[in-house]
Parts: sequence; structure tokens; C-alpha cells
Amino acid sequence: MSLPGILQNPEFRDYLGSTSFSGIAFAMQQLLLGWILIGILELPASQVGMIQAACGVPGIFLMLLGGARADGRDTRAMLMQIYALAPILPIFLIVIINLELLSIWSVVVWGLGMSVVVAYSSPAQQAILNGIVGNNVQKAVSATTAIGFLVQMLGLSVAGTMDELGLIPVLTFQAFCVGFGALAVRRLKPQPVNQITNSAPAWKTIAAGLQAVYDNKVIYHALIINFTSSIFNAGAFMTVFPFIIKRIYAGDAFLLSMMMIIFYGSAAFSNFIMIRLMPLLRPGRIFLLMQLSRMVILGVMWIQPSFWLMVLATIGWGLNMGITMTLSRSIVQESATVEFRARILSVYSLGLLGSAPIGALMLGLIIERFGTLNGLIPAMMISVALFVYGVFFTGVYNYRSPSAVN
Repeated sequence: MSLPGILQNPEFRDYLGSTSFSGIAFAMQQLLLGWILIGILELPASQVGMIQAACGVPGIFLMLLGGARADGRDTRAMLMQIYALAPILPIFLIVIINLELLSIWSVVVWGLGMSVVVAYSSPAQQAILNGIVGNNVQKAVSATTAIGFLVQMLGLSVAGTMDELGLIPVLTFQAFCVGFGALAVRRLKPQPVNQITNSAPAWKTIAAGLQAVYDNKVIYHALIINFTSSIFNAGAFMTVFPFIIKRIYAGDAFLLSMMMIIFYGSAAFSNFIMIRLMPLLRPGRIFLLMQLSRMVILGVMWIQPSFWLMVLATIGWGLNMGITMTLSRSIVQESATVEFRARILSVYSLGLLGSAPIGALMLGLIIERFGTLNGLIPAMMISVALFVYGVFFTGVYNYRSPSAVN
């Protein structure tokens, strides 16, 4: 099935609409939170890392609960409820700004609330996909990821105007996007409910999901690699990258947004290329090779190159991230059984989203103690270690995709 074939599925188009609107709002959040702390409140890196961690760490626990709830509920109804309530959060910050009461605590309340929305909704949003596309998981994941990166670019473009337009118009746009996401979800068909999961206590449901992850060694090792990588790589992008743009290249919010757009645009491009090549028989091998190649990309950034070379390195980082994110999710989503799919994907989302705040906390301290560019060193070292671990100590390298085999 080619990309036009995927798009001929009307339910998949509605699904893309829901992920696109919510993706715009969530992409804006990443830049808004970082720049409010760095550029408006002018906090040091160590404090920025701590606040980003405080906003994101609770999502680690809610991600698992979100997966457990999604396996026992109509995921469509669950997403509608979450997205319908989410606009309250940017509206709250708009009120705070109008009252001239913007402070660390008001930003934390808004940031924490949006983190909860992302964490609780992510497993349900991902679990719906299998029921819509059937066996075409790899191409559907790649198409969803590519469109997601494109709408992230739009969100970042809007968020990058906060210095010129002001925070209030930008936050208003964010609120509308989440609301439109709820309307798009409403167009999807109701999803089947696992009655057994629905009747079990939440902690037992979560424990069963974690056991299912451990029992499938390909999923288990892929998640370990993804989680460890995200701590230092997603953490570096969240915390180190903005400080490099501000301190090393004297950039403002607009330049940061443009560099992030370049990053996500490259990630989207890599997914459009992969769609033409999928299904891949051995996606695990490419996934691990991308871990190793990231060391070279970050090494170029670390030597403080001329700005044009920094842009090229950012493109390379985006291409790399686009491939690794899609392949890791494809491996997990293909391998997960229907009964445990949302819970397993909640663990995947935990590794992708929950690890970044941990990395932000650690890397914020490293930046202040050892210098801005040295915040990239842990990511370079871990990239090599994960490649070696994946090739010699796991089954990820030899994983064969059932989509390609069939």
C-alpha cells in the first residue's frame, strides 16, 4: 500500500486530523515552556532543567495509567474527553498574563497540566492506529510520524512569534488547536472495549502490561534502548539545544523556532523516504545503526562549528531522529498483542516522553558546571554503548518484521 492508498482510508484521514491538531498544540508547548523560562523569566540552566523535569516527570506515572485505562475503555471517547478539557490550561496562563502575575509557579501549573494531557492521551492515540490500518502498521506509523513532524513545524512557527506577537495570541492558538483535536477524534468510530481489563483494578492492569513487555524480549530490549537514548538525546534537544542557540549563536526565540523547524522538517523528510521503502524486513538493524551515527552528528555540534555547519548538523540530527523514532515504534507496535497493545505503547511513550525531563534535569546541571556544549557529551557516549548493547546482547538486531515476511 502506497501513501495515497493509506490516505484513501477515510478513518485514517480523520485519525491524522486528530493527531495533527493535537500535535500542533503539543509542539508549541515544547518551545513555549523552554523560552518562557530561558528568554522571558531568564532563569539559569540548572533551574530550567529542574522546572522542565518537574513538569514532565509526573507524566511517567500517568503514561502507564493512561495505557491501562485505554485497554479497558473506548479510546475514542477517552481522547475526546482529554482534548475537550485541555484548552483550560492555556486559557489559565492567558488570565495570569493579563493580571501581570506571570511567575515560575504559574508556568509550572500550566506546564505540568499540559504534560499530563500529553502523557494520559498518548497511549490511547497510538493504540487506535492498529484497528484503523490493519497489517499496514509500518507505513501507517511512518505516515503518521511524518505528518506529525510537519504539524510540529507549524506549531513551532507560531510559537516562535511570541516575542513579536506576544504570548496571549500564541496561547490562544494553542487552546483552539487542542479543541479542534477533540472535534476530529469525534469523527472516528467507537473502539472495542476489553471487558476483562475494564473490570480489573488499575494496578493489576498496569502490572500485567509490564509483564507483557518483559515477556516479549524484542519489545523489552527495544524499549530499554529507546528509553536510555531518549534520556540523553531528547534531553539534549529539550535543554542543551536551546542554550546552544542562545549562548553560542546569540539567537532569539525566532531563530530557535527556525532551527527546530529545520530539525523536524528533516525528520519528516526521512519518514516520507521510508514510506517508499517499507515494509522493512529488518528494521532493528537500521534502528541500531542510527544510534551509532548520532555520535558523529552531535560531535560536529560539540566542536562549535560555523553556523552553516551547525544547520547541516541539525538536519542530520533530524533525519536520524525521524528514522529511529519511527522504527522503534514500528517494532513495538507490530510485536504487541491486541490485549496489551495500549499498555505496551504506554511504556513506549513513557520512554519517549518521560525520559526527556530526566535528561533535562541531568543535562541542565552539566551545562552549568561544565559548559553548554559539553552537555552533548553524554549523548555521544551513550549512542556508542547502545549500539554495542543492541547488536551483541539483544535480539533487536535480528528482528524480522511480520509485515515484510508476509
